[in-house]
Amino acid sequence: MSLERINPAELSPPKGFSHAVAATGSRLVFLAGQTALDASGKVVGESLPEQFEQALGNLLAALAAAGGTPADLARVTVYAVDVADYRLRAAELGRAWRRLAGRDYPAMAVIGVVRLWDEQALVELDGLAVLP
Repeated sequence: MSLERINPAELSPPKGFSHAVAATGSRLVFLAGQTALDASGKVVGESLPEQFEQALGNLLAALAAAGGTPADLARVTVYAVDVADYRLRAAELGRAWRRLAGRDYPAMAVIGVVRLWDEQALVELDGLAVLP
């Protein structure tokens, strides 16, 4: 399996994402949306950074259970109830990403939503990984 991160010079330099990811491999893993739920099913964390870290940890736990690593992520979509707050805290969220997932960034998008399934949830992440 290999992922090629593609960031053309004619596009704005990416910060915390890749413009495109070309994947070759034999196993696709579709990762369901993960919020800041703990093992008991309760949303943990009051702030966006706290919830982002828990949600990302949950996404990576599902990926690990499927036999993958953060480097296998080809695509992640972030759903945020407050995109302005997400942008304001981007540096802090980026540090959490690098600590948990490293610097091999997938193709990403952040989408503003009115609310998530759990009313207390501020952010949700889903993804696609390509495994050997």
